[in-house]
Amino acid sequence: MSNEEFQKVVLEKLTNLEQGFKSLEGRQESLEEGQKGLEEGFKSLERRQESLEEGQKSLLKSLNAVVEQTANLTEFKEEVTGDLKSIKESINKIIIVTAGNWSDLAKIKSII
Repeated sequence: MSNEEFQKVVLEKLTNLEQGFKSLEGRQESLEEGQKGLEEGFKSLERRQESLEEGQKSLLKSLNAVVEQTANLTEFKEEVTGDLKSIKESINKIIIVTAGNWSDLAKIKSII
């Protein structure tokens, strides 16, 4: 192989290496862009997760308020039920006493 042929082969190889290197650089840039996109997506996911956590805290506060209100309403219902029972018992006593009074009035009328 002559010196010129050798130089030509070496030049071809060098050209091929340069093209391969440029191709690798392009692919590396593409990978870096893809990585930036992934990082942005990850940041977006973190923001959305924070938003969900805030919403969850808000829901928990609301749920606690509902539980407290339910407890208050249950207590109120028990009080009202007890009061109604007491009122019914009082009305029944009044009815019995009134019936006795009507009987007494009837006896008094019969005497007069």
